[in-house]
Amino acid sequence: MNDEYRRLQVKDALKAELDATVDERATRHLSVNHQNIIAGHHFAAASAECLDLYRDGYFLSTVMVSQAVAEGIFRFVLERNGRAGEEGDRPTVAERLVTDGLISQECMDAFVQIWRSFRNDVHHMNPRVAAIPFPALAKRNIDDLATIEREIFSYRLDNGKLLPVQARYWDIQSDGTVPVFLRLHP
Repeated sequence: MNDEYRRLQVKDALKAELDATVDERATRHLSVNHQNIIAGHHFAAASAECLDLYRDGYFLSTVMVSQAVAEGIFRFVLERNGRAGEEGDRPTVAERLVTDGLISQECMDAFVQIWRSFRNDVHHMNPRVAAIPFPALAKRNIDDLATIEREIFSYRLDNGKLLPVQARYWDIQSDGTVPVFLRLHP
């Protein structure tokens, strides 16, 4: 079989798969109330990819990536608030962040729910993963990640200018510009 024929076969299969699943993908994409602009940090691309994984029906991967992104954002929040290396398990540290007014209860609940989404079983591919309801778990995690990002990276617009609500989480440049990661596709 020559390479061009194989290429045509692959393209036809991909088109058929997309045609068969496009309605489901659109429904999943529209079901997530994600933030279209977040700060341009090291985890931003992974967060955007997580949305695409969910949209395209890769639920186990969505769970894995949402867990990793949530852990990265939590460490980032700790660092930006001078709390890196704080003693205690993550839920306990998150409770202290709520008490100190650094995150809301809703944000903490979203972090904790992601942390408790079979993280060790998924990370280590334990046999228990065979019984995890990944579609529902992926939806919950992606919604929780959206809750976290809406709080941490909240912003306002003033005549087209982005104004971060919590400036410590954005790298505002000396000229007033802000590096961002755009997730504006439909």
